[in-house]
Amino acid sequence: MTVGIVMLVHTALNRAEQVARHWAAAGCPVVIHADANVPRRVNRAFRKSLADVESVRFSGRHRCEWGTWGIVAATQEACELMLRDFPEVTHVYLASGSCMPLRPVQELRDYLAARPRTDFIESATTADVAWTVGGLDSERFTLRFPFSWKRHRRLFDRYVELQRRLGYKRRMPNGIVPHMGSQWWCLTRQTLSAILEDPERPTYDRYFQRVWIPDESYFQTLSRLWSRQIESRSLTLSKFDFQGKPHIFYDDHLQLLRRSDCFVARKIWPHANRLYRTFLTEEGEGRKTEPNPGKIDRIFSRAVERRTRGRPGLYMQSRWPNHGWENGTTCAPFAVFQGFAELFEDFEPWLAGQTGMRVHGHLYGPARAEFAGGQEIIAGAISDSAAIRDYNPRAFLTNLLWATRGEMQAFQYGPADNQHIRWDLARDGNARIAVISGAWALPLFRSNVNFSEIRAEAARLQKIEASFLDLLRATDTKARVHIWSMADFIEAPMEALQTTLSELGTRTTRRLSEAPTMSDLTGFGRFLQNLKNQGMHPHLMGDFPVSTDPQPGGARKAPKPYLVRK
Repeated sequence: MTVGIVMLVHTALNRAEQVARHWAAAGCPVVIHADANVPRRVNRAFRKSLADVESVRFSGRHRCEWGTWGIVAATQEACELMLRDFPEVTHVYLASGSCMPLRPVQELRDYLAARPRTDFIESATTADVAWTVGGLDSERFTLRFPFSWKRHRRLFDRYVELQRRLGYKRRMPNGIVPHMGSQWWCLTRQTLSAILEDPERPTYDRYFQRVWIPDESYFQTLSRLWSRQIESRSLTLSKFDFQGKPHIFYDDHLQLLRRSDCFVARKIWPHANRLYRTFLTEEGEGRKTEPNPGKIDRIFSRAVERRTRGRPGLYMQSRWPNHGWENGTTCAPFAVFQGFAELFEDFEPWLAGQTGMRVHGHLYGPARAEFAGGQEIIAGAISDSAAIRDYNPRAFLTNLLWATRGEMQAFQYGPADNQHIRWDLARDGNARIAVISGAWALPLFRSNVNFSEIRAEAARLQKIEASFLDLLRATDTKARVHIWSMADFIEAPMEALQTTLSELGTRTTRRLSEAPTMSDLTGFGRFLQNLKNQGMHPHLMGDFPVSTDPQPGGARKAPKPYLVRK
């Protein structure tokens, strides 16, 4: 029983020579196809380097561009040469120049000898294939693809779109059912010769010459016509990332490759000296284990997840340009308070004492980022400069929370602050947002400016806050949100504060015994009425009486605050 190796080579010819000698030394005939893109001088030197090995042959050269027919044509000619020159070959194993055997060749021989009629080729219908990348699965068989995807991408895309608009569809020759799978297979002599000697081969070849990526479908489809028994899997370990690009194995993957128990692995880095030295020289222990790449799938899955999702709140090059790949805008829970610092005189120190959080002022204030304690530079060398912050408000918050992870952060926010961050706050599941709507009017109430200016500013701020509240109430908001009107809040401030602190998940679980000092609201009701008299309707504050100023904890039963969650 003999296994013949067909190698498709296009680069790293020194490594291809090393592997070819390894196969030949183990008694396996080798037929090598060198890509026509390899310079003639380099190809002559490559052939000369293997001239002393009697069981190595070189087939005619084809231009093997990815996704085109040339790869299939090269495989066909190399296989024909293998079957003609080596009649003792019972199985043909297709490999590339970057493939490397992981187990002693005798183990592969014994494995195939125990399964003399089995073809190992991944072959699945397009409906069952989940690994196609690029949006073309069944269409790669029904449309025509005369242009190279890599060299003529614009022509490729436009021609595909034209065929879709015209409703063009090709018929499958002789009613064949197209199948897809890995390019790297091991077929029996009977199946391979039947495919190559099929009277209908010219018809099939003409059809597949205009199929996209035919090397993943030609033998995979035709083997279904001739094979007695197909094992729909490859004996070659070949892993692909989420973009359809093959994983490259380096020296530090040595133990990983051993654990797979696969006979061959692709794609090996040409400079992985340790891998080549280890696998091409060790004798092995005569293992009878079944190839099981699933044993290392978990590691690859974790690697893909780390690359595409990463750690929450930490950005990296592979994810930064792609919206939705951030795996959470921020790395840890944080709190946002709107209107509290305006209603209470000492809210920030009181909150810090009650919760142990680091409580900042208005981080997105117009003048500067108001860090806790009046700091100008905070952990992570983050400056309080408004210009730097506003260059990328979202990254400012992300960096702040990452640099201070382990300590929960809280900050004040309001309609006078930078509003470019509000959508990020609303869709961040780590955000806990508490809003006392209309409290922005208190600084205007205490200001000493012309009333016409106050009216214009009040109208502007109310419009901004109303838009923010609509955003917080949207169905796709992920933040935990509490909203009170100002009138409702001051009727039961202790209950509202207790509810707010309970949602923060901090160390404080006991009932509040004291509240921060509330601002003097005497005359505030008349102030709101004056705004109404001037034509500006301040509706976000709730129902404030004009004659009698609101008193905290009045006799009227306090309405329950509502919670907007997602």
